Amino acid sequence: MKKNDGNVSLSRRRALMGAGVAAGAAALPGAAAASAASAVSAVSAKSQRWDMEADVVCVGSGAAACTAGITAAALGARVVMVEKMPMCGGTTNKSGGIVWIPNNRFIAANGKQDKREDCLRYMARYAYPEHYSPESKNLGLTEHAYQMLEAFYDNGAKMVDWMDQIGAFKFREFKLWEIDIAPPDYADHLPENKRSTMRALEPAIGAGPYTGGRAMASQLEDWLRQKKVPFLMEHRAVGVVKEGGRVIGLEAMHNDKLVRIRARKAVIFGTGGYAHNLELSGLHQPGIYGTCAALGSTGDFIPIAQAAGARMGSLGTAWRAQVVLEQALANRAVPNTMEFVPGDSMIQVNKYGRRVVNEKRNYNDRTRAHFPFDPSNIEYPNQFLFMLFDERTINRYAGTRAISADKRETPWLIEGANVEELARNIAQRLEKLAAHIGSYRLDKNFAANLTATIERYNRFAENGRDEDFDRGLHDYDRIWQKFFSPVSKDSRFQNNDKPNPTLYPIDQKGPLYAIILAPGSLDTSGGPAINPNGQVLAADGKPIPGLYGAGNCIASPTGPAYMGAGGTICLAMTFGYLAGRHATESKA
Repeated sequence: MKKNDGNVSLSRRRALMGAGVAAGAAALPGAAAASAASAVSAVSAKSQRWDMEADVVCVGSGAAACTAGITAAALGARVVMVEKMPMCGGTTNKSGGIVWIPNNRFIAANGKQDKREDCLRYMARYAYPEHYSPESKNLGLTEHAYQMLEAFYDNGAKMVDWMDQIGAFKFREFKLWEIDIAPPDYADHLPENKRSTMRALEPAIGAGPYTGGRAMASQLEDWLRQKKVPFLMEHRAVGVVKEGGRVIGLEAMHNDKLVRIRARKAVIFGTGGYAHNLELSGLHQPGIYGTCAALGSTGDFIPIAQAAGARMGSLGTAWRAQVVLEQALANRAVPNTMEFVPGDSMIQVNKYGRRVVNEKRNYNDRTRAHFPFDPSNIEYPNQFLFMLFDERTINRYAGTRAISADKRETPWLIEGANVEELARNIAQRLEKLAAHIGSYRLDKNFAANLTATIERYNRFAENGRDEDFDRGLHDYDRIWQKFFSPVSKDSRFQNNDKPNPTLYPIDQKGPLYAIILAPGSLDTSGGPAINPNGQVLAADGKPIPGLYGAGNCIASPTGPAYMGAGGTICLAMTFGYLAGRHATESKA
């Protein structure tokens, strides 16, 4: 397979929009009128004027849509891929290309087990702790929620083997790059988690911290192109066509012209979330100030599905990660998020100068610490958090995430000679940002509380036990800290000689530094509800014939839970596989 070198051949892809676009699908004469499309057109398939025909139309070109397209094509269906952007890959391109797959063959090959009942308990406990009851039917979950977890466990490993079998994509065990350690799950410490490692897999070719996602997206696309599956680039889906309650086609806009594509078997959406849609984010999210989702993630499927009569699942979930507030205000499309915060002499505090979270927890769970509401003061005290650290952290971990190798190149860095000066400088920075942050300001006791917080934290560091949040108590914190906090070769500070490698006393003599962090996302994960086959459900709970969804454009099959490394793409590919298979094998 051709490797993705980062310079995508746009001309090659655009050429396929021309004469070669009909390869693998039956092109019909006549162009559609250039008019705005309604979200749903109810017509007769025979009377409709189609511009193209296929068995399965896949909308999107990331892991979800491409896996669906690959599965359908491998089963003999004629497939068309429809992508609104000028290049393929979506947010998959920006990811690490990791998938979290329970009971995968590599676990058994290593003489280990990942029992179904154990894994389901772990997923149910993590995804729905408010409902989880180990002795109850469906572990306390609704029947639908439990069935979605079952479908994921039962089919994730099948998807991995299938992709290998047909030569579309090969995985291998994922080990943290450079330190060669299999990463623990994001809730490795839960007693229900009996198999905390070896579930994460990565591309067998092209894996790496900045290459895995591009390698995955490129290889999936290349397989489809080698099978002569056409890609309609810069075609924005605007609606589906229904006949007698069944979806029979897709309407898309291209260069101000309406294009209608007949789908004899199904239309499968894998179009990403809505992280770049300010209106939807404002309605359904507690806060997304910045996102590293692909720019095409604007929630296109939500109004289309609603018009088709779809039942909405939760719209309020997202794959969350902290972002640097000032970087996000300059450009909502941030290059990366704060998946892991660097350093050991570092804490995060709120407007009152108090710690509110284990700073080494995974990004999805840690970011949720921004959202608690204080009913007494009628405020969100953690709306923004301040990552506070000393000269040791800025020197030892320079060049990691928000800390530039040269602090002069970090415009969002706030500095103070001591706690009092740092507090004044933070307050001044917040005043400058007043137009963007509402009424959020430091409490008058911030400096005094921060001093007490640092003193308390320093005692924890000396003793090796974080009595407030158990930072560093579990494998997750320690192993991911080792990987994501590499020490600068120019560091002049000694190694951490304290009992807990994630804790080191903060030097109160100064200087001290702070960065304002805000809630952000990798993308959202809410939308129409699907069943275990990937079929979009109607308002009455029954499937809408011919309409499927997978990936971030539908309601997350694991709710708000990010199970472990690769917890998003695994769902996209598994339910893309299920949708592609069910759509192709069902009667037209």
